[in-house]
Amino acid sequence: MRVSKLMSERGMCSRREADEYISRGWVYVNDVRVEELGTRVDPVAKIRLDKRSAAIHKVTILLNKPVGYVSGQTESGYRPAIALAIPENHFSDDPSKTRFVRQHLKGLAPAGRLDIDSTGLLVLTQDGRIAKQLVGQDTSIEKEYLVRVKGRLSDKGLRLLNHGLSLDGKPLKPAKVSWLNEDQLRFVLREGKKRQIRRMCELVGLTATGLKRVRIGSVNLGKLPVGQWRYLGKHEKF
Repeated sequence: MRVSKLMSERGMCSRREADEYISRGWVYVNDVRVEELGTRVDPVAKIRLDKRSAAIHKVTILLNKPVGYVSGQTESGYRPAIALAIPENHFSDDPSKTRFVRQHLKGLAPAGRLDIDSTGLLVLTQDGRIAKQLVGQDTSIEKEYLVRVKGRLSDKGLRLLNHGLSLDGKPLKPAKVSWLNEDQLRFVLREGKKRQIRRMCELVGLTATGLKRVRIGSVNLGKLPVGQWRYLGKHEKF
């Protein structure tokens, strides 16, 4: 098996990162340095990384996106959320205790989207594995939203929000939708079609007037202030 594939399967890094480490001479198989890309080894071989590889590990940033920022590229004169990922906006109580270096801002890309008129948890990452985990075709990670609404919702409408609606000619996956108070609903989804929650609300006679994402998988927005960011901790998993 190729060393890079074996390292990826063991969760040590992505294949692309493995090739970079090999080219730098940082990969050892059974205590012998691997010097050629594509080298094949026994699947049970012992693999060790040089300590220098830790200095260029891929980081993931959690941002509390404000209204008025787009999650992807600049459009219609609005600024992309990634413009907020600067040292001045780093959350002072970041529990990860990760030391900021400028390299952490290179190659960041949003893993998922959040509408321009929505706020809350947005993930920016250098790690392709995390991006695939969150936005890949087979992802089933829950995303939780608090949604302020206007209008009257019948019992049937609430049942349809949970399961029974279709968008773009395709049925939606089952959701978990419940009232938090008289004008706010809690949505938990396992998919993310464009403006999905707002369109779901329209189908049952509601207007969504405010939307905030508060959780992705087991990672919560918590006390992260609007417009600020923190690192995903080493022991946090989506």
